[in-house]
Amino acid sequence: MKRLMIAPALILFVATLCASFANLSASQFPGAGETAAFQEGRRLFERETFGGNGRTCATCHSKDTGTVSPDDAKRRFQSDPGDPLFLHDGSDDGLGHGVTRMLDRATVLVSIPLLSNVTLADDPGATHVVLRRGVAATLNTPALDPVLMLDGRQPNLPSQAMGAIVDHAQGVATPTQLNLIAKFQTSNRFFSSIALEAFGRGGPAPALPSGNTPSEKRGRRFFEDVPPDPTDGLKPGLCSHCHSGPLLNQTNQFASAFIGGLPIPAGQRFLSVGVSEFNTMGNPVREFIFDRGTPNEFHLFSPDPGRALITGIGNPALDPTLSNVNAFKISPLRGIRHTAPYFHDNSALTLEEVAAHYANFFFAVTGGFIQLTAQDQRDLVAFMKLLD
Repeated sequence: MKRLMIAPALILFVATLCASFANLSASQFPGAGETAAFQEGRRLFERETFGGNGRTCATCHSKDTGTVSPDDAKRRFQSDPGDPLFLHDGSDDGLGHGVTRMLDRATVLVSIPLLSNVTLADDPGATHVVLRRGVAATLNTPALDPVLMLDGRQPNLPSQAMGAIVDHAQGVATPTQLNLIAKFQTSNRFFSSIALEAFGRGGPAPALPSGNTPSEKRGRRFFEDVPPDPTDGLKPGLCSHCHSGPLLNQTNQFASAFIGGLPIPAGQRFLSVGVSEFNTMGNPVREFIFDRGTPNEFHLFSPDPGRALITGIGNPALDPTLSNVNAFKISPLRGIRHTAPYFHDNSALTLEEVAAHYANFFFAVTGGFIQLTAQDQRDLVAFMKLLD
């Protein structure tokens, strides 16, 4: 009897392939475990234009990043200058003319209704304000994060889908279509790792990675849930005060002690980290008047007041938790290396620019007490790249 000889390399390849398959859910195989509803939700997300301007959900929410970056925009423009990405609010003027802003920062023009207690000093009769914002990534968010949009203005996934279809795609969708899109967005396609998919299905929350290199291990200490330590420059736990929890997207129990003893509860989802205040993008600064003619009247000069436009709280004196004025959703850090650009205005194109922003921010708000060195910044970036 002849013996079948199998090369060791082939054995290793097969073993590796089987191990990979064992870690995948059925929905990761095309056609396997996919119901008709799932397939329709996928079609609606990836190909349906809803009778609008030609955009689909996938136009602005790519499979790999959940968002759109300047590099994405440049590739698409080179391929087709008439790509729907550059229409409507993706154009410089919102009317389909010019692509400079999209190619440079991949921001869209977002129209936010003004509440009854908010007026614009330069346009008192305005009912909306148009702002320049990045596209919030769908990676990990639909199944794991109930706070939707950068300012939290949408209450649920169907509402978020409707807002995007009406405001950005200029189309119309039925409630059934919206629900199918929402369901599809909770599928494994939207997770950055198998561990997060398992967590989304009721499994344990992923722990912080230990880090392998000295730089990664040094970076980890910034994200550990520990109280502030003035003897070490407040660096241990510095980032975890606002990036804690399973997705690293909420305040922890030490945030109040760190941020001047203010009543900031654990689990808070909105804060200002100086992006609107620094306004490095040079976006137009406007005068927003909150509660005109009342004892709480306040004039806020800002390129984007963020959450304040949703809650109507624009007076810092009425905002002790810092969760309204120029505040935005605390970004999830799981999968963060995939989701550039960063911040609500896409002012940071890389994680290195994110670290540099925080070095400037902490230096400014602590009067120079917190100084993130160049090495600290490299360590932060090294660790954040581990957060799948």
